[in-house]
Amino acid sequence: MTEVLAPRFDAFDPAVLDDPYPVYARLRESGAACRGGPATWVVTRHAEVTGLLRDHRLGHTFPDGFRTPFAEPGGVANRLLQHIVSSLDPPVHTRVRRAVGRSLSPVVVRGLRPRIEDTVARLLDAAAERGSLDAVADLALPLQIAIGCDLVGVPEPDRDEVWPRAVAIGRAFIPMAPAAGDGGRADDEAAAWLAGYVHALLERRRREPADDVVSRLIAGGELSDDEIVDNVIFLFFAGFETAMYLVTCGLVTLAAHPDQFVRLRADRSLLPSAVEEIARWDAPIQSMARLVQEPVDVGGRTVRPGRALLLLIGSANHDERVFDRPDRFDVGRRPNPHVSFGGGAHHCLGVHLARQEGEVVFGALADRFATIEAAGPPVRRLHPNLRGYDTVPLRVSPA
Repeated sequence: MTEVLAPRFDAFDPAVLDDPYPVYARLRESGAACRGGPATWVVTRHAEVTGLLRDHRLGHTFPDGFRTPFAEPGGVANRLLQHIVSSLDPPVHTRVRRAVGRSLSPVVVRGLRPRIEDTVARLLDAAAERGSLDAVADLALPLQIAIGCDLVGVPEPDRDEVWPRAVAIGRAFIPMAPAAGDGGRADDEAAAWLAGYVHALLERRRREPADDVVSRLIAGGELSDDEIVDNVIFLFFAGFETAMYLVTCGLVTLAAHPDQFVRLRADRSLLPSAVEEIARWDAPIQSMARLVQEPVDVGGRTVRPGRALLLLIGSANHDERVFDRPDRFDVGRRPNPHVSFGGGAHHCLGVHLARQEGEVVFGALADRFATIEAAGPPVRRLHPNLRGYDTVPLRVSPA
C-alpha cells in the first residue's frame, strides 16, 4: 500500500504571508500535524499545540544554525539567539527567567501606566487634529519606542540609534528553516552594535542606578554581564514588538469590524476581553519552535529526537474544535483559551505589558473617536512568524 504523505506547510508561500488562515483551516482538516521544513513537523490543532507548549520532552535549545537560517552560523546574532531566555532549558532557563521576570513583573508594568496613558493621549491629540492616523507610524511605533526604552533605561538622546537596530535583528527570530537566505550580515551588525551599547549602559547603571530593567538586573545579582546584555537585547525586540503588533493589528481589526468598535464604545468593561480577542484573531507571533528530546506522538505520528516541532499558534487560535465560530471577531468572547502568549514555563514575558498597553490604547480610542475607518489599503510587513504592518492609514472622527 502506498503511504499517503501529509500536507506540507510553507510559511514563505506568498499566500500564507498575506493571509495564513485559509491555509491553516485546510491543514487542520487534514490532521493535527503536517510536514514543514527540513527535519520539522508542523502542529496545527489547539489541543496538540496547548499540550506541547507544556511538554517537558520538548526543548528550546537548538543546535547552532538549526532554526536561524537568516543568522550567520557562528555570528553575533546567532550567538545571541543561543543565550536569550526563550532559547534556554532548565536549570539555566529557570534562573534567567526568574531574574528577567522580576524586572517585568505586574508591579513594574503597572508603574508604567501613567507614562503609557500620557504618551497615548499625546499621540491621539495629534491624530484628532488631523482627522487621520497611521496605526504604525503615528501610534504603535512611537508608543513602543517610548515605553520600551523607558522600561529598559535607554536615555532619550540614544533612542533614534537604538530602536532601528532592535528592529533590524528581527529576521534572526524566524523559527524555521526555509530555502537559503542571504546570510545574516545585517543582523550581525545590528546585534554587535546593540551588544556594545548595552554593555556601556550596564556600566553606566552600575555607577548611576535608575528605575529600569538594567538596574534591576544588576541589583538582582543572578545574571552575568553577558546574560544581562543578551536578554536586554531580546527584550528590545521580542518583548516589545509583541505589544506593538497587538496594537497595530487591533486597529486594523476594529476598523474592519465597526460594529465591534460600537460595542466597545458602549461598554468599557469589554476592554479586557477585547484585548484577548484581538490577540486571538491575528496573533502577533504565529508560531513557536521546539526541539524534540524524547519521542513524541503527534496526530498519530511518532516524532523522533532531534526533529523540530513548529507549533502554529495562529492556527490553534482558529480551531473549530475549541472556538465557537472562530472566523467571527467578538470583543466579548468568553471563554477565549487562545495561545497567543504561549504557555508553560516559556509563557510570554511581555504579556503584562501587552495587555496593559492594549487596554490603554483601545480604551483611549473608544473615548476619543466615534469611528475608525480605513483610509487606504494597509501594507503588511511580510514575515513568516510575526503578523505586523508597515503602514495602516486610517480616518478618525471625534466622539
